[in-house]
Amino acid sequence: MLSALDISASGLAAQRIRLNVIAQNLANANTTRDAFGRPNPYRRREVVFAASRNGRGDPGVRVADIRLDSRPLRRVWDPGHPDAVKGYVLYPNVNVIEEMVDMIMAARSYEANVTAMTVAKEMATSTLRILA
Repeated sequence: MLSALDISASGLAAQRIRLNVIAQNLANANTTRDAFGRPNPYRRREVVFAASRNGRGDPGVRVADIRLDSRPLRRVWDPGHPDAVKGYVLYPNVNVIEEMVDMIMAARSYEANVTAMTVAKEMATSTLRILA
């Protein structure tokens, strides 16, 4: 029972990180400057999962990396923008629709892990009732 809880807990932690990265991507979908105020568009981040094992050797999942998306930045004609170069502005490579779909998938995965934990807990409780 404990390994089932550990597996689901690792999934919850990984999906929470994924949801945080998606939120960061959405928040910066139109950010054309870095933290120092220099023209440097935000680059979309993506989470990479990997299989892992806890201290007892039980399987699970972990976040192996959060990497920058290598797709090109969006180039938009906006000559009045303060960051325009020859009339074009470079915007982040964040696709809001794609991020929303990823968010729904991560939320569903999170819910599935919560359900699996609930079932494992109920099974453990039933086992203790039978043994008592």
